[in-house]
Parts: sequence; structure tokens; C-alpha cells
Amino acid sequence: MEHQEGVKSVKAMLHQNQKDKREVVTNIDHLKRLCIDHYFQDEIDEAMNTCLDLVHSDDLLDATLSFRLVREAGYDVSAGRYTYHTFTLVKALANTNEVLRQFADVNGDYRLDHSKDTKGLLSLQDISNLNMGEESLYKAREFSRKHLTSAIEHLEPNLGRYVRQSLDHPYHVSLMQYKARHHLSYMQSLSSTNTGMQELAVAEFQLNKLLNQREMQEIKRWWMGLGLAQEIPATRDQLLKWYMFPLTIVEGQAFSRYRIETTKIISLVSIVDDIFDVVATQEELSRFTEAIKMWDLAAADSLPSYMRSCYSALYTITNDIADLVEREHGLYPMDQLKKAWATLLDAFLVESKWLSANQVPSLDDYLSNGVITTGAPLALLHLFFMVGHDPTTAGSANLISGHIPAIISCPSKILRLWDDMGSAKHALKEGLDGSYKNLYLKENPGGDAEGHMLGLIKSEWEELNRECFSRRSYPSILNQFSLNFARMVTQFGYDDEQKRPIVEDYVKTLLF
Repeated sequence: MEHQEGVKSVKAMLHQNQKDKREVVTNIDHLKRLCIDHYFQDEIDEAMNTCLDLVHSDDLLDATLSFRLVREAGYDVSAGRYTYHTFTLVKALANTNEVLRQFADVNGDYRLDHSKDTKGLLSLQDISNLNMGEESLYKAREFSRKHLTSAIEHLEPNLGRYVRQSLDHPYHVSLMQYKARHHLSYMQSLSSTNTGMQELAVAEFQLNKLLNQREMQEIKRWWMGLGLAQEIPATRDQLLKWYMFPLTIVEGQAFSRYRIETTKIISLVSIVDDIFDVVATQEELSRFTEAIKMWDLAAADSLPSYMRSCYSALYTITNDIADLVEREHGLYPMDQLKKAWATLLDAFLVESKWLSANQVPSLDDYLSNGVITTGAPLALLHLFFMVGHDPTTAGSANLISGHIPAIISCPSKILRLWDDMGSAKHALKEGLDGSYKNLYLKENPGGDAEGHMLGLIKSEWEELNRECFSRRSYPSILNQFSLNFARMVTQFGYDDEQKRPIVEDYVKTLLF
């Protein structure tokens, strides 16, 4: 009841404060950064007209904050009209260069008189990460980072910490729940900010924590009942790690069941990977792959006992998910899901053959196959179905064909490249595979492998931004899953001791 009253209180505040345009867009920004915006979608939609007006403001903060909010909301601010789903707002041309040109000199460089506008620079830094290949946003990133970095030691301590955290973990490419705690702390240090929002954010956080704890307990019971850890001693028992993927990708209390089922799929990907990497012979792997393609438990009769157990678990959970999708959405995706498993095992088999034959693949072949062996395409396909997305529709028919669409391939490729950059192994798998970095250095002795890979990751982020904010081929919820996946990968990197400090901090805040 207190939670519901908190929502009502914030709604009332939003309706009362509609005259000051800066306050309107700032409140919307707070809601999003605190991860409570889903309660106020009607109010946010109503505020879009204010945002569209302020895009043309001569104030750096007003223009850039409004620009970010309308792009995130699905308005195309790089086209001749502002468009959003089924309606069109007739406006003048407002592409990115035109929005930002007024803050630059004749050479297109940002004017130094904006270098002291800390909040404006923070907002400029934020929009630079929504880059879809726009030159003005490359310059925005360079200019804002340079002047914010030099200003930190001169700022009030709370603001200085906020700026440092914003530079280390930029808003768009970082997990929203992780950023929310830092934003809440900053708001609490400001006497003028709305306490109703803060109280609602704290209550929401506590509700989510209780739900996450219940989910983790259910996953533990399932895993213990499965018994695969005992039957295949070489397999990894990393429930918390497996759960972290859906926990960070699939936000929202309504998606609790989907987080649990996705964790099961990820655990099975990990087990199958272990079988390919450290348990089975090449001949057994070929037979296992063929049995999966047949999708018949009887096909596993001639396999070793541990493979039959793995097959049974994989078969059962996939069928359970197909039944769940049919009950909730009227779709029955069994054909697509079993083909996705066959595709994954084929890719694992290719890797295994490369290793056993001491064969060095080309960079392109390695990366194309490596996108699949991340397990991300398979996991995302299951998740897409669970939220009711029909992959037989025109916009997504390629989910089960040889071409993987950007909404899946971009985060998958980012995952492969990011982990291959370091000595730590793949985030979903820790097998004996080679890495893109090593292959690059073989083809380019003395080359800058990390620089090359960071460039590829940057390109994938820009392509993902184009998919989510320009083409919008998929429902917004799927865009959110894909963005969160990419955010998780880039934020949850390893340190020099092969630990993941941000993950450990994140887990503590969400579960313990």
C-alpha cells in the first residue's frame, strides 16, 4: 500500500509541475535514472512535446537532455519528421548536426564558453553514447570528456564524485539498475530534489531484492534436483553467474518467470560447452550433435550416461518453455528452438574440430562462429519467444536462418570480442578455445589487437544504436533486452586479478 501511495504522490507532483520546461524534462530524467519510469509512462508520453520544443533550445543542458529523451523514446530526430510508432509529429528538420551546431564554431568544434557548464557537459557526454555514426557526437564525446575530467578536482565533492562515476560508467552503455544507486545517492545529497521520487526508488529497490532472492532460491532447487553437477564432475556449478545474465538483461517484476527459465537455458549452454571442451571425445561429440538434431530422446540411447542426462535436461526445459509460450501467447516455437540448439552444437563442433586438428581459422570464420558459441543468440531467442515475440513475422524471420539480425548479433559479437580481449575466458563459457586477439596477432604480428577490437566493439554499439533508435525493427522490449545484454558485457569486465569487482558489488546490492 505504501508503494502504491508513493506512485500516486509522484504522479501528483508531475501533474503539478508542468509549467517549467526544464523541471519537466529533469523530472523525466530522474524517473528514468532511478528505474521507476515504468510507473509513469503516460506522464512521460505527455512530456515529449516539451522535450521536442527544448531540442531547439540555446541552452546546452536543455537541448542535449531533451535530445536524449526523445531519441530514447523512439522519436527519430535524424529524419525530416519526428516519428513514433503510429503517429507523426509534424516538425522542422532536426538532425543531430542541426541540434548541436548552435553550440559549435564555424569549424564544427564546440565553443569554449560551454566548457564550464558542468551539467550541460554531462548531458553532452550522455548523448555521445547514443551515437549512430554521427560526426557531431564523436566531437561531443571528446569535448565533454576532456573538460569534465579537468573540472573534477574543482567541483563540490558530491558533484565531483558524480562526474567521475559518469565518466567511468557512462549512462547509456551501463546497466540502469547499477547506475540507479549512484544517482539516488547524488539526489539525496541535494536538498532541492523531490523526496517522493527517492522514497519510491528505495521501496522499488527493496521489492526487487525480495523477488530476486526468491528467484535464486527456485533456481537452486531446480539445479540440485537436476543432478548434473554430480553426474558430470567436470561441469561448472556457477548458479549465481548464470543468474546474473537474466537478472541484468530482463528487468521488471512481471518478467520473474522468464528470468528463471532463461537461467536454466544458460546453465545448459554452459554444461554442453563443458562437455565439448573437457569431457567428451570427438566421436562422442559428433554423435551427441546428431542426436540433438533428431530431437528425440530415443536418439540418445547409444550415448554415454552423462550425455543422456544432459540431453534429457535440455530436451525437457526447452519443451517446457515452448509449452509456456503457447499457454501465454498462443505460439508454439518448438521448431525454432530445437533448430537453434542444433545450430549451437554445430558451432561447438566446428570449434572442437579446429582444436583437435590444430587448425587456425581466419578471423572472419572465427568471429562468425564465435558469435553463435557465446550462447547469446540461443538464449535471446528463447527470451524473445517468452515475451510473446513471433519470429516468423517479416521483421525477424532471420532469427532461425543463417543470418543473425543486429539486435542479436551486436550484443553477441560485443560479448565475444570483449572477453577475448583479456586473458579471462568467455563470460558464458570458459573452455579451451582460442581467442580473436591471438588470431589477430598471428595475422598481424606486432599489430594493435586491443585497439582493433575496441574499434569493432565501438562499431557494434553504433549498429545496435541504429537498430534500436532508428530502424526499430523490433518491439521496444526486445531492444531493451539487447541493449542490457551489451551493457552487461562492457560493464562487467575483469580486472588485473581476473576478478569482476563491479559484478560483485552489483550482486551484493541486488541479492544480499
